[in-house]
Amino acid sequence: MTNTTPIAANDSASEKETHAASNSSILPLRVSNLGFKAKGEDLLQDISFELHAGPRTIIMGPNGAGKSLLLRLCHGLLEPTSGTVTWHSNGTNAASMKQAMVFQRPVLLRRTAAQNIDYGLKLRNMPSAKRAQITDDVLNRTGLARFADKPARLLSGGEQQKLALARAWALNPDVLFLDEPTASLDPAAAHAIETIVQTMHDEGTRIIMTTHDLAQAKRLADEVVFIHKGRMLEQTPADKFFETPQCGEAAAFLRGELRW
Repeated sequence: MTNTTPIAANDSASEKETHAASNSSILPLRVSNLGFKAKGEDLLQDISFELHAGPRTIIMGPNGAGKSLLLRLCHGLLEPTSGTVTWHSNGTNAASMKQAMVFQRPVLLRRTAAQNIDYGLKLRNMPSAKRAQITDDVLNRTGLARFADKPARLLSGGEQQKLALARAWALNPDVLFLDEPTASLDPAAAHAIETIVQTMHDEGTRIIMTTHDLAQAKRLADEVVFIHKGRMLEQTPADKFFETPQCGEAAAFLRGELRW
């Protein structure tokens, strides 16, 4: 699979700058005493943090720590059983329109690659000519133009994940949640995904991502949120986290000793 090359800024970047200048961003994201319980078990407890525009946040922790669950709660896919998730923007609908999420396994429609992107834009009531322009743009920028008319579910795993990112990118989100987006990909495909994510970050999209890959986290993270057994134990600049973690659980995790 061909690696994605660095992507030049286009009208989307200009729109992002104008958007930021208007101070209409949904950020900061404030999570206060967040908890989630299922079948009587506390899966997340008393999680609190605040995320502002700018740095890339990588959420790390052992399997089962609650990383994916935390993303879903922040994105609004689940309702917390305690605590709150709030955005700067007024109103739930305003916040939901300015964020996107890409899952470990892409959720794609039974349509062509281009139609998958167009459908999301159509739901935003965007005129067809503008939808076509944006769809062509993100397909080109993610290296998927040659697959525009191919059924999305016939693409390779790496191409499907790139399509999921292209569909999110087309929405020009303030915030992009990524849940282990390269977990099942080979190194070349993972590099392509990282390149797209980096470009989106460079253009102003706030990246909040989970990964189990320490090398990837070191490449992408500006800060790390570390959770263990459903509790947040650290929110630390990435260089400090990897050099001198603040808690024993994080140190054990970095050494490959999974305490559970």
